[in-house]
Amino acid sequence: MSKIQMTTPIVEMDGDEMTRILWKMIKDDLLLPYIDLKTDYYDLGLEHRNETDDQVTVDSANATKKYKVAVKCATITPNAARVKEYELKEMWKSPNGTIRAILDGTVFRAPIVVKGIEPCVKNWKKPITIARHAYGDVYKGTEMKIPGPGKAELVYTTPDGTETRELIHNFDGAGIIQGMHNINSSIESFARSCFSYALDTKQDLWFATKDTISKKYDHTFKDIFQEIFDAEYKNLFDEAGIEYFYTLIDDAVARVMKSEGGYIWACKNYDGDVMSDMVSSAFGSLAMMTSVLVSPEGFYEYEAAHGTVQRHYYKHLKGEETSTNSVATIFAWTGALRKRGELDGNQELMDFADRLEKATIDTIEEGYMTKDLAMITTLPEVHVLNSEGFIKAIAERL
Repeated sequence: MSKIQMTTPIVEMDGDEMTRILWKMIKDDLLLPYIDLKTDYYDLGLEHRNETDDQVTVDSANATKKYKVAVKCATITPNAARVKEYELKEMWKSPNGTIRAILDGTVFRAPIVVKGIEPCVKNWKKPITIARHAYGDVYKGTEMKIPGPGKAELVYTTPDGTETRELIHNFDGAGIIQGMHNINSSIESFARSCFSYALDTKQDLWFATKDTISKKYDHTFKDIFQEIFDAEYKNLFDEAGIEYFYTLIDDAVARVMKSEGGYIWACKNYDGDVMSDMVSSAFGSLAMMTSVLVSPEGFYEYEAAHGTVQRHYYKHLKGEETSTNSVATIFAWTGALRKRGELDGNQELMDFADRLEKATIDTIEEGYMTKDLAMITTLPEVHVLNSEGFIKAIAERL
């Protein structure tokens, strides 16, 4: 059988621990037998990031700008324990954060819906896609512990030295403060990515902040979204028969719980971080979640929405059997291959991505799954497979 040919490479970002093991299995059993796979490879494993002073992460993001499509394995964001465990030079930043900042993208996360894995929220019938702004807020915040009485202020100094001051609080005892920022250009990119993705997927777009309380910070998000929608997207949305809807974040949460799903929910950075885990958990599992970073310039980076599965990796190192769910990582590859095929006009590659996703879903719906899904499925007959066995079962159907 002749392999499917590729004309342009995909940027491949390898990762850490158990997901790195799954990464190789997926390539060996599900991709390389069928595709003449062309990738621009970057090792984002923690050891190599440490060796290169994290330059490899920057290089992989810049390569994504060149080739437009990337696929990323889960990676470790080190804490103090990891610094010691891996003997790191320093506590390197989150690779995802670095890549998102360079690509200036928005993260879209949606559950993979499978029969037999029923949402905890019984009226959810369709996937809910979370669009998370990937810049600023608490993730780039500056914090300070206040030791005792004193005045805390926000100070803005212009290039000519003019100062504007706002009182934060007059402390009469110990406390804490936090400074957050965002930039209009990033919010504009976030808005355009959300509107464009809604048009691409023909889904309604919801957006929510707390502008009634945060009358400058959150209200700026609301205003920018509305201005861009009215000027650039309103007619396109009308033609597509879809809606842009703004409400307060607490009202959005209440509406989401009563809805059937089937829309994109745009969230600020922290809200998106929290709500994507809520949605994925309610739909079944973090390992059943697609994640794609979309830049307004047309760059796409696909990844699994979960971590490196450290506990399973330590079992694997001891030679013990694991049953690790690889669905999100498989769908990261299919998303990237489909987008590559779409940009290159390669229908064979797009069709292959569709077939691999169908084979994966069929495997689960026929009762063959990893332990995490077996514990929550409503299917009457279930076969629990180990990590490799699950990928082999998909390969049989493929």
